[in-house]
Amino acid sequence: MKAVLAREYGAPDRLRVEDVDIPTAKDDEILIRVRAAGLNALNYYMIRGTLIARPFFGLRRPKEPRVGADVAGVVEAVGANVRTFKPSDEVFGVARGALAEFACAPSNKIALKPVNASFDQAAAIPVAAITALQGLRDRAHLQRGQKVLINGAAGGIGTYAVQIAKWMGADVTGVCSTRNLEMVRSLGASHVIDYTREDFAKSTERYDVFADIIGNRSLSDCRGVMTRKGVFLNIGVRDERRLVPRLVGILASSPFVSQDLGLFMAKMTQTDLTVLKELFESGNMTSVIDRTYPLAEAPAALMYVREGHARGKVVVRIP
Repeated sequence: MKAVLAREYGAPDRLRVEDVDIPTAKDDEILIRVRAAGLNALNYYMIRGTLIARPFFGLRRPKEPRVGADVAGVVEAVGANVRTFKPSDEVFGVARGALAEFACAPSNKIALKPVNASFDQAAAIPVAAITALQGLRDRAHLQRGQKVLINGAAGGIGTYAVQIAKWMGADVTGVCSTRNLEMVRSLGASHVIDYTREDFAKSTERYDVFADIIGNRSLSDCRGVMTRKGVFLNIGVRDERRLVPRLVGILASSPFVSQDLGLFMAKMTQTDLTVLKELFESGNMTSVIDRTYPLAEAPAALMYVREGHARGKVVVRIP
């Protein structure tokens, strides 16, 4: 089978599409014939080998050369202990090395695909939408009627965050560029801020939850538009060089402020994948896909993700 491999750390142009053996599902895994794989910034950080990534993925070179996580496809085979899926089921979730014709996934990190979603749409969901859901629901405890500001509302996580916050009954404000204003409104934002013309830090509005997805502003700017008991969700940063200073700032400030600046990390679960499936099927959530690429152009797709200007998600399609 064809698979995208990272044999060493570096820029995405070092990735190679190689012929490798089809993996074998372990007892608690399923083998998926991949139809589409979604890309996230985390994929770039892994292959780049940033200081934050190396302790998890390998100090000198990637321990696991196969690339990709978000997946949608058809069950090809199941492990001996798997009872919840069968061959021919259409599924989505996360798998090891999703940028390939076949990939194995733990059965508890996979769910049945929404019936009204294409494989491209389903592959865009897992990491981004789980992050938005768990951040708003479990970390921020977002309540109906609360005001939430989403900085980076037009990106992969942001487009899902807008929709999920709206579904939860919040008053949503999205920060994005001029070209994305109408798109963010259409997803459910009651208010939009065009960052090329308006500085949210100068607003007199105060928000109960601040979801920062791109990390392009100082922590003090973000805190300045939050309520006294507001919750700050540090979901991501566009430039990895900002990550350590942001984390240090949160840890140093948290003991001395009334606002909740705690850290957050999402966890992939079948239960929440099923929640997202139901949201999609009920029409409360959709996937915004900017571009699709063939498997052979996965390096170019990752470079486009790294540029940080994608509207929604980027997906690699495997025929």
